Amino acid sequence: MVDNYFAHPYSAPRLSFDFSDGVLLDHAAAAAGNSGGAVMKEHDRLLPIANVGRKMKQILPPNAKISKEAKETMQECVSEFISFVTAEASDHCHRERRKTVNGDDVCWALAALGFDDYADPLRRYLHRYRELEGERAAAAAASHGVGGTAAAGDGEEDGGGGDESSSSRCGLKLSGGQSTYFHVI
Repeated sequence: MVDNYFAHPYSAPRLSFDFSDGVLLDHAAAAAGNSGGAVMKEHDRLLPIANVGRKMKQILPPNAKISKEAKETMQECVSEFISFVTAEASDHCHRERRKTVNGDDVCWALAALGFDDYADPLRRYLHRYRELEGERAAAAAASHGVGGTAAAGDGEEDGGGGDESSSSRCGLKLSGGQSTYFHVI
C-alpha cells in the first residue's frame, strides 16, 4: 500500500491506495467503523484517462506519442492536485460557515497553497466569465421579454431593409447550438 503524500493536513482524509485491488482507503472512515464510506474505487477518484490523454496531446507536437504509463501518472497527478486544492477551498468555506465552494474559493486556495502564478490569471478569467454570463443572461431576458425592453442598439439590425423603428431582429439560441432569428413588429 502507498500512502497519499499530498493529503491536506487539515481536512483531507488520510488515504492509501492498494494497487492490488485498485481501491482507495479512507483511514478515518475505517477507524470510525464507517465501512460503507471507507472504500472508493480507483475509477471514482480519478479523472477519465481519455480526457487526460487528450489534454496531453493538445500540448505536444502532432507526431508525439504518449505511453500508457505517462497518461496514468498524469491522471494520478491531476486528480491529486484537484483534491488538494478542493480540500483547501473547502476548509476556507467551512471556516466562513458556508457550504458551497465557488470560484473565488478555488482562487483563494491556489494562492494560499503557493500557486500565485495560477491564482491571478484564474481570478481574471473568473471575472471575465462572470461578465459574459451576466451579458448572456441579460440578452436572454431581453429576447424573452423579461425585465423590460432591450437596450438601445440590441437587435435593431434586421437585414431586410424594413422600417427599423417598427421592427427589430431578435435571436433565439436552440439547444443544438443553432440560432434562429425572427422579427418583432
